[in-house]
Amino acid sequence: MTTREERGSITAFVAVVTTALVLVAGMTYDGGQVIAAHNAARNDAEQAARAGAQQIDLDHIRTTNEPRLDPVAAETAALAYLQRSGATGTATVSDASITVTVTRVQPMRILPGADRTIVVRETATAVDEAEP
Repeated sequence: MTTREERGSITAFVAVVTTALVLVAGMTYDGGQVIAAHNAARNDAEQAARAGAQQIDLDHIRTTNEPRLDPVAAETAALAYLQRSGATGTATVSDASITVTVTRVQPMRILPGADRTIVVRETATAVDEAEP
């Protein structure tokens, strides 16, 4: 036999446990999505840097025997790769290296909060270390 004071106590318990389970599921799903966004941004930055690093200034290497990138062609190639892959970012060329920074915005789907997006930035540099 139950008393009137205990009526409804299970409902509160179920509400608390359900909320906790939703938050754990949210951390798992949204956390996995943030990790995936980091990996995708890093991959895009590395691939764009490789694309830019292939744009060697042939006249300079023939006359000085020192590798140097064609700055305009390298930046154009890196940014074109980012555009084809649907990513946004910047490319900076310096002599024989190119640095690409990719920015991605990852929305949070389950976790509550006022700002439900995470901004992910990854940077990669391709450097020509060949000895002439």
